[in-house]
Amino acid sequence: MTGGTGGGGRLIAGRYRLGDRLGRGGMGTVWQATDELLGRQVAVKELHFGGDEPGVPTADVQLRRERSLREARTVAQLVHPHVIVVHDIVEDPGTGLSYIIMERIDGDSLADRITAEGPVGVREAARIGLALVGALRMAHERGVLHRDLKPDNVLLESGTGRVVLTDFGIAQLDGGTTITDAGAFVGSPEYTAPERMEGGPAGPASDLWSLGVLLCTAVSGESPFHRDSLGGVLCAVMHDPIVPPAAAGPLLSVVRRLLERDPERRLGAAEAERLLFAFLATGIAPEAAPRFTPTQAHVPLAPKRSRAGGVRGALVASVLVAVMAGAGAATATLFLRDSDGDGEGRGGGRTGDAPTRTVTSTVSTRPGDGDPAPTGTADAGRTPPAGYRRVTDPAGFTLAVPEGYERSADDSQVSYMSPDKSIRIGVRQQSPVAGGPLGEMRRAHAEGPANHPGYRAGKVTRTTHNGLAAALWEFVRDGFEPGDEDRHTYDLCWEEGGLMYDVWVSAPVGRQDDGKRHFDTALDSFTRG
Repeated sequence: MTGGTGGGGRLIAGRYRLGDRLGRGGMGTVWQATDELLGRQVAVKELHFGGDEPGVPTADVQLRRERSLREARTVAQLVHPHVIVVHDIVEDPGTGLSYIIMERIDGDSLADRITAEGPVGVREAARIGLALVGALRMAHERGVLHRDLKPDNVLLESGTGRVVLTDFGIAQLDGGTTITDAGAFVGSPEYTAPERMEGGPAGPASDLWSLGVLLCTAVSGESPFHRDSLGGVLCAVMHDPIVPPAAAGPLLSVVRRLLERDPERRLGAAEAERLLFAFLATGIAPEAAPRFTPTQAHVPLAPKRSRAGGVRGALVASVLVAVMAGAGAATATLFLRDSDGDGEGRGGGRTGDAPTRTVTSTVSTRPGDGDPAPTGTADAGRTPPAGYRRVTDPAGFTLAVPEGYERSADDSQVSYMSPDKSIRIGVRQQSPVAGGPLGEMRRAHAEGPANHPGYRAGKVTRTTHNGLAAALWEFVRDGFEPGDEDRHTYDLCWEEGGLMYDVWVSAPVGRQDDGKRHFDTALDSFTRG
């Protein structure tokens, strides 16, 4: 999102100084701005209600106003790493205009990326899909439907790959009035589910249909329902044979089940998460992949970071994924982490601590905010995945690590490192400290710039681990040596049995998929004693 026409340095609500224009749509203009009170960059959406347009009835202006403010209220209640953050809603008494203050995302939409660079690869599409299905699931659990999921409304943060769902302008909140349903078709026809085309009620399944269309567009560059006329689009959605693009490859089974015209038979969010995660974890078609034990897994989006040494330039956009694999089975929380893994610890020189984000759809991603997100109970007795071995460490814990990883230890922590020393899995044990896990992670975050060269995109998230209060710390930092690839770290901290534990994983950005698998496996298998 690059600047265009300048905002003339206008000061909104005595606090937000407008800069370049980032974009303009039917409902508003988005500006780059500076929050002069907090000293941070934000995006400001100046809402257009049409009051200055000739011939627009007053009633329509009021409807537009209600719709726009409803968008802000809807998004403000959704706290998730893959949903745009709304900071504030203000009115300027001088002009009477309303503004939505949002987080600033430096990057392009998925639609812009496809236009500029062509279709994305299957793994990238799966990564994006996994982020979106996690965001949708959380929204659905709170009674919110997006109803306009399409590439234009998916932002990709530069440098981190973070996927951000935006534009809930036509979202429906259960129990609220659906203003935009007053006689007018809302949404984008090529991405709209058949049941909505027929005038039926929208439900969570409708958003899952849109996700299926989006995945097709991502890998092929075009919606399978694209036609030259609206009538042609409607016919394609409602009646024509559905032919997913061959480019979907190993994701064809997922796409076909998402594009089931009968919403009762359509793939649900939990199973979609499981299948996409299985593909990212194994690299093979979901139907052929081993069935994962029901777990909640956190999947990072291609960032780098490190509590000990993070990845340069990018905030980790972890994907909170609830991977539900079987009715009645116990759920285990899987966390992906990246840490600088230099064998040091979380604090000064403690590079081993890597923030982890719970892979629960209810995790709060604002530092210290939100309700704890339950992460389930680890199934400590299950056999490690292929390529891993269970180790009983002399320090008094057990976990699964990749074959070939070697142990090292110092006074503060134990690390298991890949043969080339590029990926590291660490465990740190200590006596509880004041403030508990959340306080410890916040201190580590505050000391990040002093302890980790190039520290950035640090974030602390309150969560739970196996029912215990926990905190996840994420950050990005420069590589260990000049010319080294940036690194990304996740660090999960919790208290159990009178001790405080940190489990972290650090990996180069280019090997983030490997780091994620190792992190999830370590957390899933970790037991003390």
